[in-house]
Amino acid sequence: MIIAISILLICLLLFYGISVPLAFGGVLIFLAIAGGFEVSGFIPTGHWKMNTVILLVIPLFILAGDIMKNGKIADPIVGIAEVLLGRIKGGLSGASVVASAMFGAISGSGAATLTCIGSIMMPHLKKAKYPEGFSAALLVSASPLGLLIPPSSAQLLYAWITQQSVLKCFLATLIPGLIVATFLVVLNMIMLRKNTDIVLPERSESMVRALASKSFMATPALMMPLIILGGIYGGIMTPTEAAGVAVIYAIPIGFWVYKGLTWAIFVETLKESAVTIGVVMVMIFMVLIVSRFLIFEDIPGMAEDLIFSVSDNPIVILLMINVVMIIIGMIMDDFSGLILSATLLMPIAQSAGMDPIHFAAVLGVNLGMGNITPPTAPLLFLGSRVTNVPVNKMLKPTLIMIVFAWLPTLMLTTFIPEIALWLPELFFG
Repeated sequence: MIIAISILLICLLLFYGISVPLAFGGVLIFLAIAGGFEVSGFIPTGHWKMNTVILLVIPLFILAGDIMKNGKIADPIVGIAEVLLGRIKGGLSGASVVASAMFGAISGSGAATLTCIGSIMMPHLKKAKYPEGFSAALLVSASPLGLLIPPSSAQLLYAWITQQSVLKCFLATLIPGLIVATFLVVLNMIMLRKNTDIVLPERSESMVRALASKSFMATPALMMPLIILGGIYGGIMTPTEAAGVAVIYAIPIGFWVYKGLTWAIFVETLKESAVTIGVVMVMIFMVLIVSRFLIFEDIPGMAEDLIFSVSDNPIVILLMINVVMIIIGMIMDDFSGLILSATLLMPIAQSAGMDPIHFAAVLGVNLGMGNITPPTAPLLFLGSRVTNVPVNKMLKPTLIMIVFAWLPTLMLTTFIPEIALWLPELFFG
């Protein structure tokens, strides 16, 4: 009974906007007082599990993403996307999806992708008279591509928790990420096909010449994912070392190549990153403690018994697992939802015959979709601040994109394992 009340209390606190660390901390206090549990015995677990070099990749990628955002490293990437798609109706908004995918391959963060690409693209979209609510919704819907296109901090955290190969987890989400991006671009073209207000740019120069010029300017920025991913997959660097190299590479590029960084901006970037890192690491610490408590009380086993009591059909079980993950994604941020889902649901998914690497891809798509799905939808509300568009204008097109882009990708990834497993098997056998 106490456990059921605790789970309900977590949901209520998160639903009413209490931050994840405070919500989980409050539940631990409730368990200590009302349940008589010795919660202090679980605290060393959080410290012990976080005492690992591999977790350094999270603050390093956060710092790299913020340096890229403030150093204007994404500007030439956006320029390439505009040249490729900007001269057709719906092309400029489609370019924002492509730019989000390209930036996500460097930053590994949905929030960094939205903040950077959204702040660059939204003025262009407004100038071209694209519908405000639709444009903001598309930017929000494309931003979780930063969680799917490798390298992804969320997938590294999943690999660490479940003791899986980091590289396999990275590869598992790549094709689902590309599928989402394709669905969003096509859906965007369909939804804007009858819009007569959009102003198309004049063809002042040939596409080949413009693409060559933009590509030359973008070369230093595009070298970043090649260095990171090439170093990781080539066995030259670990993911942690690659994240450190990304920071070291981004600093001179931001200062002297694209000249978006000054010393004042750099100091503010460090402060901004420090706040984000502090929040994320405290949040992970608190969720790890609660996850350890759930395992101690055999909550995963109880959940497995409950699900299998409803049906032993693998298809039904996988659908139920997805529903639970969608709910978790709707009320939690990506890191917290990942830790709880990996702890509670991966054993059930394995019992239904799902490979842990396949589950990594399904979980990644769920987390990405959860980040833009009300009621909490952290990226939806961040998008409102970045684009200065009210949430109520963004809500309808966002829901359309969830139903016709994210949900189909989730179903394909869940029931066609080869989508997630083909690349890991190709590289690793």
